Amino acid sequence: MEDLKVGSVVKGEVTGVETYGIFVKINDEYNGLVHISEMSEKFVKDVHKFAEIGEVIYVEIKNIDTKSKKCILSIKDLNYRIDDDKKVKESVRGFSPLKQHLPIWIEKKYTELHPKK
Repeated sequence: MEDLKVGSVVKGEVTGVETYGIFVKINDEYNGLVHISEMSEKFVKDVHKFAEIGEVIYVEIKNIDTKSKKCILSIKDLNYRIDDDKKVKESVRGFSPLKQHLPIWIEKKYTELHPKK
């Protein structure tokens, strides 16, 4: 069994879809909820368009309650749907790492081109 850590992206099976979120079974011990607010930056009109019961998806672990064996999950900024037919796999995080690092790279390049005197 894999060790679950906050921030890690793991596979899980959708066990329920409600108007407020998606229930996901992560492993034999842990379950979690992807709340509607953790699905997209945009307005979510229909949760059922994001997942179906029985579908295996990627989820990011936001919080873990070891007592209740429940997790708070997110699919925001993830390419969360698993497509085994693709030959080239896109990162499950999609373009999120680029979005996070771009300001750092720009600042570094700017500093190189405009050194302080």
